[in-house]
Amino acid sequence: MYGAGDVRVEDVPDPKIQNPTDAVVRVLRSCVCGSDLWPYGAMPASEQGRRMGHEFLGVVEDVGSDVPGLTSGDLVVAPFLWEDGTCDFCREGLHSSCRNGGQWGLNGVDGGQGEAVRVPQAQGTLVRLPVGEDSALLPSLLTLSDVLCTGHHGARTAGAAPGRSVTVIGDGAVGLCAVLAARRLGAERIILMGRHKDRTDLGRDFGATDVVAERGEEGIERVRELTGGDGTHAVVEAVGAEQALDMALGVVRHGGAISRLGVPQYQKGPMGMDTIMRNITFTGGVAPARAYIEELLPDVLDGTIEPGRVFNRTIGLGEVPDGYRAMADREALKVLIQP
Repeated sequence: MYGAGDVRVEDVPDPKIQNPTDAVVRVLRSCVCGSDLWPYGAMPASEQGRRMGHEFLGVVEDVGSDVPGLTSGDLVVAPFLWEDGTCDFCREGLHSSCRNGGQWGLNGVDGGQGEAVRVPQAQGTLVRLPVGEDSALLPSLLTLSDVLCTGHHGARTAGAAPGRSVTVIGDGAVGLCAVLAARRLGAERIILMGRHKDRTDLGRDFGATDVVAERGEEGIERVRELTGGDGTHAVVEAVGAEQALDMALGVVRHGGAISRLGVPQYQKGPMGMDTIMRNITFTGGVAPARAYIEELLPDVLDGTIEPGRVFNRTIGLGEVPDGYRAMADREALKVLIQP
């Protein structure tokens, strides 16, 4: 990406092992993330450009001398951050704060929207998948890289559980996966706030009991009508806009929790007397995806959940610029890339 609206497909050197903890993965599936749309809409022009893509799965082609447990030919999925898996934060399940980790596409590390990736800290990052390269499950398994784990993080930290009610704000892929996760965790009532019918219909399939298309004060009032005036125990904010945070505060029940998943496009929020008096908890944040993959993997493998349904367009690498445009223009929910 060279700037807002400027995504190009270029030839780059093939990745090679640089450190004994590296692996090289040939990418089978990647995708465009909703968070990629923020720089796509606002990134300042650059002469150098930035490698893109932080969600991918593929086949191990080479491993460093210090990567036990992985061999060439293994099919693996990578979380959207790479991490060593051994530092104190990783051991606590907060892999997103790994002391020796980092982001794809930065500081000489490849991005996932390409033919192959050098994976630093491969032992702590990659998870082997017990399927073949031609498995029909690949799209759903790819969601373990980010959106399914992120939606699960939001539902879990907000307190989705049997007997509890949840509002999910945003009908993008993360919001829909938060609905799926809330249902998986046993939430009794799940209200999806979104206004794109094709997406909210999928949300109903994923477990939403109610859909609220209205926004702002009108949307808040509608959720409160559905919940006897109280609001819901848990709220997952999966947009990142200030208006979405305002709605979250308007629909959360006293003593409830708001989990913030959307990349925030604001610097300050309403943290005054109202939130104190209502005992509102703010939680969420960057999902430690690596901590959740093994937990969620069995339900994907046996078909209990089908998160791969969030992909509604498949493209090749040469079509990636158009894939960004399609997502930015709301023509596609989430674009799957098949190199």
